[in-house]
Amino acid sequence: MQDEATVSAADIARLAGVGRAAVSNWRRRHPDFPQPVGGTPISPVFALTEIEAWLRHQGKLHHLPLEERAWQRLRAEAADDLRLAEVLGDAGDLLLRRQAPETARTPRADAPMSGEAAEVVTELAAERGAAEAFEFLFGRYRETQGRRAATTPAEIASLMAALAGEARTILDPACGTGELLLAALDGDADHGAAPVNGAEPRRLLGQDAAGEVTRLAATRLALHGAEATIRAGDSLRRDAFPGALADAVLCDPPFHERAWGHEELTADPRWEYGLPPRLEPELAWVQHALAHLAPEGLAVILMPAVAAGRRSGRRIRAQLLRRSALRAVIALSATHHLWLLRRPGGGTPATALMVDSADPGTVVTAWRAYAGDPDHDEPGVSRAVPVIDLLDEEVDLTPARHLSAARPERTAERFGETHDRLAATLGRLGGLVPAVWPAADRADPRTVPVSELDRIGYLTIHQAPLRGDTQDGGGEPLLTAEDVIEGRPPSGRVPPDDARWITTRAGDIVVAVAARRFAARVVESDGALLGPQLSLIRVDPERLDPYFLAGVLRSSANVRSSTVQSTGGTSRADIRRAQVPRLPLAEQRRYGDAFRHMAEFESALRSTAVLGAELAQLMADGVAEGTLAAEGGQSPPPVDR
Repeated sequence: MQDEATVSAADIARLAGVGRAAVSNWRRRHPDFPQPVGGTPISPVFALTEIEAWLRHQGKLHHLPLEERAWQRLRAEAADDLRLAEVLGDAGDLLLRRQAPETARTPRADAPMSGEAAEVVTELAAERGAAEAFEFLFGRYRETQGRRAATTPAEIASLMAALAGEARTILDPACGTGELLLAALDGDADHGAAPVNGAEPRRLLGQDAAGEVTRLAATRLALHGAEATIRAGDSLRRDAFPGALADAVLCDPPFHERAWGHEELTADPRWEYGLPPRLEPELAWVQHALAHLAPEGLAVILMPAVAAGRRSGRRIRAQLLRRSALRAVIALSATHHLWLLRRPGGGTPATALMVDSADPGTVVTAWRAYAGDPDHDEPGVSRAVPVIDLLDEEVDLTPARHLSAARPERTAERFGETHDRLAATLGRLGGLVPAVWPAADRADPRTVPVSELDRIGYLTIHQAPLRGDTQDGGGEPLLTAEDVIEGRPPSGRVPPDDARWITTRAGDIVVAVAARRFAARVVESDGALLGPQLSLIRVDPERLDPYFLAGVLRSSANVRSSTVQSTGGTSRADIRRAQVPRLPLAEQRRYGDAFRHMAEFESALRSTAVLGAELAQLMADGVAEGTLAAEGGQSPPPVDR
């Protein structure tokens, strides 16, 4: 156990109420800024006492907030981030003993919390309440774990709980840190979920293969007053609740897990609908959930969108439909679907509900409408599709493929909306053209290579892995080379526990090589990961303007000067050899503003092309439907069908 609490750059920024870029600037500009005491060159950590003293001396910190003292004390208790879950669990035991001594777990005798850590955690609980204090500490823990602690998004969790309704016994066989069970406990009035009678408390069951997170899940639920049983272990291989039946099963299973037990579970009795393919473990989780459903129970499972149409899973999808187990598929996004399932009963519903909407209220309304109307149809949004229509060669259950077309009157409305958007975009184009003009005298500016700027600390260069495991379903957003070239949002996805990828920050420059030129783009927001064949340049904004640098990297001269011949006779571009004009920062920023306007101009041009194509299609549809009229004339009569 270390004696000194440490803080990361993100922690320092939070203490001082500034962005992380400001902390990087302080390190460069102030010789007396404390030196790192650990971590890595990319992610250093500093002694908390030294940072506190420096911030106070600079007038940037007047007092250390109680919650920060509690969190940093726990980090010191853990010694390293690998033990944080264990120490956070100890803090949870302390809070449980304080809140409900008669039900609290026995503390671990081998590693009791130090007096200082216990004191500050207790003080935080006295100020915020035990449950809120633990949720704060848990939130900070999740930040330190990054993608390793990925959880179900709160809005999706609350939607899944709302669909489950008034279920009394709820099982999550891949519960992680308990998000879905907490959502079920809390209910969701925004989606119209009926309140649970206090005389009949919900019984919550959870299991997860990661033992350290099950302890945290149990603590969170206990502090919220839940009657919960949480077990560690792999649900598919070692089910902790054999024979248990639940009114609802909520599950966000691990996507694309290849080592899920295909070989040893070949003859498992849960596979009533077919042996799950080796590369489709999600279909194993679907059948595991069905095996635990009580009669009339409902399973709500978050699935990768590709599971709706993969050829390898079509036989199981067909069996789920034929036996009326799969009752609805809801497309929340291009990457995530919800599957709603029931155990087959006496009746045989002739339809399955298809919904394409990201709005939780719309989803719940459609599900409830379907319950009362097996022929439900809201064009463009949701439809009860005859099962026989779904049982074709592919059994593709992607909802958008099965919705009714929007009503004709909607075509005219959409034409007007698209027309206005196109007109507005065209109106903006002229104002986006950068204000640059021919120079009176041509000058050859002095230049410096990117490698030299890296050496003197003006920027740092990071390279993405040459390749890595990407996936078609859910996961962390990944910038691809095509995204950078096309100027579009991240389109790739990678597993959430893959730590090889570099996380981009606002102000970073991502660079791809395309058609004998550099495509360089300034990142506008944090969070996306750097994909293969991309370079990342992170600048010191007090020395270099990122938009200026991204702009000059695109020059034809830089592609020529950066091309290197390899021993095999092929050539490649090395971003380190690119040349950057040496200009004062104020002048860089003027050019940077012009480059930013040019990037917006290019983006607007791409939008114009997309809107133009959409408008042309809507015009064709509207004239054919008789809902659009040419200026000065009348709409044509509709074509007889």
